[in-house]
Amino acid sequence: MFYEDQRVVVFIDGSNLYAAIRSLGFDFDYKKLLSFFNNRCRLIRAYYYTALGDEQEYSPIRPLVDWLAYNGYSVVTKPIKEYTDPTTGAKRTKGNMDIEIAVGMLQMAPHYDHAVLFSGDGDFRSAVEAVQDLGKQVTVISSLQTQPPMIADELRRQADEFIELNAIKQDLIRNADMGNRT
Repeated sequence: MFYEDQRVVVFIDGSNLYAAIRSLGFDFDYKKLLSFFNNRCRLIRAYYYTALGDEQEYSPIRPLVDWLAYNGYSVVTKPIKEYTDPTTGAKRTKGNMDIEIAVGMLQMAPHYDHAVLFSGDGDFRSAVEAVQDLGKQVTVISSLQTQPPMIADELRRQADEFIELNAIKQDLIRNADMGNRT
């Protein structure tokens, strides 16, 4: 699926990957993810996208984001937006990173041969198609084995290749005795 001299950029939808690994029941090792790709191809860059709460309040994702930034990842964040649902009047939060990921995939396209997208969000189908129209290969990594499946059918069909996250679990699982971040 990957060639040794192939330039690869990884795009991780943080909240989508978190939901998938939680549903599959394993601790993810982000250091092993970099090794997984470095051993198979020329990894150009690995991006991690996530929304963060206000700096004033503690965010449980902050330690992971900091660790990733110091350990080889390009971290892209934006603040979580709070709004009131007009129908119910309930306070809701929104932190979708789809546009940032799609723009990143297109901006980086001149620098890679193969994009790897860790997300199952069907909203990425058009971005994947646009990158393919530029002559790039796109692999999507997500899961059909979660309940419900994390991968949207239209994204899976659009991708050049789909990799079941559970199938590469052993390459990415965090060992209990190691100090690597999840």
